[in-house]
Parts: sequence; structure tokens; C-alpha cells
Amino acid sequence: MSDAMKNFLVLIISAILVHLAYIGYVRPEADLILEMARQAGQSAPRDLIVVIKDYEQEICIILMFWGSFLILSKCRNILRSKYLYTVDIVEEIKGGDFDAEEVIKRLDAELSADHISTPLIQTLRTTLWRYAGTKNVQNLSDAIESCVEALSVRQDAENSMIRYLIWAVPSIGFIGTVRGIGEALSLADKALIGDIAGMTNSLGVAFNSTLVALLISIFLMFMFHQLQRLQDGQLVDIQSYCDQYLLARIK
Repeated sequence: MSDAMKNFLVLIISAILVHLAYIGYVRPEADLILEMARQAGQSAPRDLIVVIKDYEQEICIILMFWGSFLILSKCRNILRSKYLYTVDIVEEIKGGDFDAEEVIKRLDAELSADHISTPLIQTLRTTLWRYAGTKNVQNLSDAIESCVEALSVRQDAENSMIRYLIWAVPSIGFIGTVRGIGEALSLADKALIGDIAGMTNSLGVAFNSTLVALLISIFLMFMFHQLQRLQDGQLVDIQSYCDQYLLARIK
């Protein structure tokens, strides 16, 4: 299954599970709490169930789970291949005089598909092909730098959906704010005659949606910065590995 299909499937599963939780527990429980408060002549309580009961909060929570999956899956892929940076793959595989084409063939033959698809092995293969064609150390050094830059650009492009989610979550919260304020203004005539319950409930919708959206956005932003830290570290590790185990040896 491709990564795009897997990510879309996780989105669908998150939406179904969160919606089932809402219709099965959150909204019935929130309606019960609000009804008890109304009968007691009290304003709407600030219970967690009441704060997250609206549609905007539901959408934000769905996007939070999906965004967390996207971030954690990328972090997992980086951490899974981190041990490779402590292994002298070129030395272990070549065994004798250095032959770039022979190293590439043995990399393809002896490493699994998961290992070959890692950024480190892809960088090694690209730079070795460049060296095999030119036998020039400067070209090898330039190839390492270009591969690291290309990986940085690719990582930035792949993170575009995560950045969009971090932007979309507070925007959805602001939609709830506009909806709640609009409902409150439509009940202004009732508030003028002393019935402010409807207006306060509508304002609660506005503030609750903004609160939940901003909290989720802060959480996703923190996780995204941790992912960027790992990605930056991966670029540095690839550059250091190639300098230590490949470039220095050929020089």
C-alpha cells in the first residue's frame, strides 16, 4: 500500500472513530449536562465535554489525530534507520580494493528493499555512481552536497500537508467563533428583554471552538518542530557519514 493511500485510510478511520465517540457519548452527555444546568437556572458549565461538543471541535480533533499520525510516521522512519549511521557499510561490503560500481552492485544485492530506500543508502548510491563515471573526488564531494540539498527540499515538500493542517486547525476554530457570534447577535432581542441564556450559550460556542483549536494547533506545532529537528539531524548525519566513511577513504 502506498503512503498516500495509507494516509488517506488513517484519515477516514480517524473521522469514523471520532464521530462515533461524539454521537455515542460526547454530545448526549453534553446535552444532559446543559439540560440539568438549564433546569437548575444556572449558566452552561465549563466541563470538558461541553467545551468540545460542537462540530468545529470534532473536526479539529479528527485533524489532530491525522496530523499526529503523519508526524509520528515520519519520525518513526527516521529513527528506524538511525543505526545505519554507526555502521561502516562501504567497508563491510567492499572487502578489497575500492571499486564504486562493485560497491553499488553489492549494496543492491545484500541490502533489503527497506534499507535501500533509506536516504543514506540512496545518497551513497547516487554519489558512487557519480564517482564511478568520473573518478573525480571533487565531483563526489559535489554530489554529496547536492544529494543532501535535494533531500532537504524533498522533506520540506513532504511536510506541506502537515503545515497546512497546523494552519487549518485554528482557521476551523475561527469559523466556530464566527458562527457562535452570529448566533449570539441573532438572539440580541431576547437578551434585551432579560433572557440572556441563548446569547451566552452561543458565545460559549464561539469561545470554546477557538480555545480547542488553538490548543490543538500548539500541540501539533510542538510535534512538527520535533520532526524538523530529527530531519535536520538526519541531513547532518548523512553529510558526516559520507565525509567519514566515503569521501575521506577515497581521498
